Formats: sequence, C-alpha cells, structure tokens
Amino acid sequence: MGLIWKYIKRYKKFLLLNIVGSFGFIFVELGLPTMLARLINGAIAGIDRDLFINTILIMLAFTVVGFIGRGVVSYATSQLTTKMVAEMRNDMYHVIQTFSHEEFDRLGVSSLVTRVTNDAFVLMQFSQMILRMGLTTVLMMFSSFYMIFQTSKSLSAVLIPAFPVLLGAVLIIGKKSRPLSEAQQSNLDNINLILREALSGLRVIRAFVREKFQMKRFAIVNEAYSTVSKKLFYLMAWTQPVFSHVINWIIIGIIWFGASQLEAGSLQIGNLVAYIEYSFHALFSFLNFAIVFMMYPRAAVSASRIQEVFDTESSISPNEDGIVETKTHGYLRFENVSFSYPGNHDTPVIDNVSFSAEPGQTIAFIGSTGSGKSTLLQLIPRFYDTTEGRVLIDGHDVREYNLEALRQKIGYIPQKSLLFTGTIADNLRYGKWDASENELIDASDISQAKDFILKKSERFEEVLSEGGSNLSGGQKQRLSIARAVVRKPDIYIFDDSFSALDYATDVRLRSRLKQETGQSTVIIVAQRVSTILHADKIIVLDEGKKVAEGTHEELLRTSQIYYDIASSQLREEELA
Repeated sequence: MGLIWKYIKRYKKFLLLNIVGSFGFIFVELGLPTMLARLINGAIAGIDRDLFINTILIMLAFTVVGFIGRGVVSYATSQLTTKMVAEMRNDMYHVIQTFSHEEFDRLGVSSLVTRVTNDAFVLMQFSQMILRMGLTTVLMMFSSFYMIFQTSKSLSAVLIPAFPVLLGAVLIIGKKSRPLSEAQQSNLDNINLILREALSGLRVIRAFVREKFQMKRFAIVNEAYSTVSKKLFYLMAWTQPVFSHVINWIIIGIIWFGASQLEAGSLQIGNLVAYIEYSFHALFSFLNFAIVFMMYPRAAVSASRIQEVFDTESSISPNEDGIVETKTHGYLRFENVSFSYPGNHDTPVIDNVSFSAEPGQTIAFIGSTGSGKSTLLQLIPRFYDTTEGRVLIDGHDVREYNLEALRQKIGYIPQKSLLFTGTIADNLRYGKWDASENELIDASDISQAKDFILKKSERFEEVLSEGGSNLSGGQKQRLSIARAVVRKPDIYIFDDSFSALDYATDVRLRSRLKQETGQSTVIIVAQRVSTILHADKIIVLDEGKKVAEGTHEELLRTSQIYYDIASSQLREEELA
C-alpha cells in the first residue's frame, strides 16, 4: 500500500532491522527440523552419542538466534509503526488546518476526527501485522517449499493441490469483506457525529427532556455499526478454524503416504518428521498470510479515507508568495460582493453588497436573522471567498495577500465565544504569544474582564476547562474581546460579540473600546440597536442585500426596516 510505504520507507534503519530479524527467525525455524532429522536419522537410530550432543548444542544455539530474531522484529516493528502513525496524524492535522469552512462542511468534522484517530490506528495495526507476520510469512512459505521439495518430491503431491483451494477461499473472503469494512467505517462516522452533537448540546437535551430521544438516535447508529461489525468479524472468525481443519487433514495425508514410503524404505523417519515440520510451517505461514490479506480490505478503506484528506486541496489558497506588508493600514472596501455557499449558487447569501470603511470608523451591520450579516464578515478573513466581486484591504484584494499576513491584520471575535483548555493568560496570548503581563492587564481592563479575573484564586493563571465551561457567557465574551485587543489589529470584527453582556457592561466596554480602537477600523454585527447607536455608518441588510446605509438618526427617517427594529427595542423618546 502506497500510503503505508510512504511513511515506512522514511525509517530505513528499522526496516533493515526487521528484515534481518525475519531472516534470522526463518533460518532457525527451518534449521531446527533439519537438525531434528539429522538427530533422528544419525544420532538416535545409529546411537552416536557425540553426534547427539553436537546436534543438541546446535539446536540450542538456533533457539537463542531465533529468540534474538523475534526480539529484533518486535522492536523494529513497534518503532516503525508508532513513528509512522504519529507522523501520519501530524501530517493530517497540518493538512486539516489549511482547510476552509467549505472542506469542513463537505468532509464533516466527525468524519475527520474518525480518520485522524480510528483510521490511522487501523493502518498501524495492519502495518504491525505486515512487518511482524507478512514479511516473515512470505519468506517462510518460499523457504518451506524449497525444503519440502528437497526432502521428498513424491510427498509434495499431497501438499500442492491444497494451496489453490486455500488461495481461492482467501480471495473470496477478501472480496466480501471490503464493502463490509466501508460500511463499518461509515457507521463509525455516524456514531461520532451523534455523540459529538449529544455532548456539545447536553444542556439543550436536558432542558427539553430529550434524553430518551437521543438514546434512541445513538442506539440506531450503534446497532447499524454493530450489525456490520458482526458480519465482518463472523466472516473473519471462520478463517482460522477452516484453515486449521484443512491443515490437519493435509498433515494426516502426509503421515499416511509417508508411512508407506517408510515401509518401502524410500524415506527415513527423520526426513518424514522434518517434512511434516516444513509442511506445517508452509501451511501455517499461508494461514498467517490469509489473516493479513483479509485485514487488507479494512486497511485499504482506512487508507483511502486518509488519502482523501491528503488529496483535498483547500478552496482558500494560502498564497505563500502573496502580499505581506502594505503602506496603509485598516482600509476596507467591498466592491459588488456576492456569495453563495458551495452547491447552492441559485440562492446567494450575500447579493451585490458594496461599502467602504477607514481607520477610526465604526461600521455596523444590522438586519433580521438570516440576512447574511455573519456570513459577510467571514469573507474579510477569507473563511470563504466571494462568488462575485472583491473584498479589498488597504487597496489590495484579500486573495492577493499571504493568508497568514492577511489574518494578522484582523482581530476576529466570533458570535460564539470559544476558549481553549489552559490558563486565562494562554487564551489571551493566543494571537500574540509574546504579550507581556501588562498588556494582558490592559486588554482585560478594556474588555471589562479584569475585575472577575482578579477575583480568581490564580488570577491570570486560572485554568479554564474545555470550551471555558467554568465561565459564564458574558465572561467568555469579555475574554474573547480581550484576546483580540491584545493583538492590536488593524481591523476589529465583532460578530454579535456583545449579546451576553448586560447594558451597563456593554456601555462601559464600548466606551473603552472607542479609545483603544481609535486608529483601527471596527466592524460590528449586532442585534441590539443600543450597541450601534453611535456607529459612524450603519448598514441594513435584508435577505443578503444592502437596503439602507447611514447613521442611526438618518436611518430612522429613511429606512422602514431599521425603524421597525429600533422601535421594538428603544423607548419612544430615543426614536425622536
């Protein structure tokens, strides 16, 4: 398999050790029957004590060499496979990091998790079997056949006809196991999907008392996985007993025909014993080969799923040679921008939107749910690329920038606050790892997070649980804002980032932000009109189209949509 070989060949030293160990083991396994034949024919039958002692000593030496060979194979195999799977996972993670939202939507997050974890583990298991058994098995089979023909050509007539039958059985089982392996991995993706949804939505499930419903959903996908797995394992389980039964019949046949040759004097008893040993090694090696071969379809499915990750190119080019530095900072312009999600080009989410923003300005977007506000903001850092039109930053199309340099210009505060496991300081330094403690204090003070941080026993070294679940929604939003402030970007993007704050905290925070972001461009998406009252420009979106633009006072007079939104939230005197 190309994917496995691509990684294994990087460790030639361990691969060579594996081959040397395999040859040593085979030499011993086939050498012992030869010595046994010599012992029976010469030492025991002829009662030659010196030959008996010498042969026993040689056999003891063989066992030591065999033990060392087995140890070398085990060591080399474990080193190869663990290094292989570690590098494979690192490479997959690196590739996944380059994916745009489009690739995540198409492949599915749950499926990607399965590929990085389970599929990589399947390949590790298969590689272990190949290196531990596969190479040894093939070498043992050919070596055993050579010794079989050297010992007795006539007895080979009993052994040879069995191999085509066994090979046919292996091919049939391999062909039947491939679709079962594909279905098994697909069902595992579904299990991860349901489990991920259930764990992340645990509060909602409990609030609506839907635990039994979720249990049924999980039971259905789990039963599907179990059913397919049982069929696959049942198919595999029959292999060893059937093969062992056939091997026993063949050994019986060899003894039957060998006995007649012993009686005729054309075969020595020692040679018959050796022949049985060679035959057993050949047949047992074929059994091991069959086990490895039957694991191949499952490994091939996993390999193809991993290879799909490597072959998937991000729709967002990183543009390594793109623009890194610009003369101006913070100028943003949308020129006739339209955007449709992949596969749904007939219904654009953003339709021919144009606007501009300059440093020191605050531009706000408002509109009904589903009007395209958040989607529009995601075009600025190139989470998606425009379908039509251009997004320009500092006079250059965002697609002309080096992607990393582009995103360095932006401080993005998402709609759903996301914090990482670690300390508060680690999270605040996420966009600027060399930020000083004073910078963290200043940023948390601006975001109104300083007070609750200082109340923590460990302050900035307080450890956050997964997703910041040991904080309230408002605390998480304030830390997300502080994380962006630490970075001091040219453009701030607030995607409804004040929704969990009370009115007083919202006012204080925006007042401090106004001072901090005076030289930057601020883009805000908000549901609350009070958050954007003092914006330099408010853009009203409706079904992806810009339907109005102006200040709060201007829009109250010129836009019915804005007036309706404002009147539902503000007092009458604030609308005058």
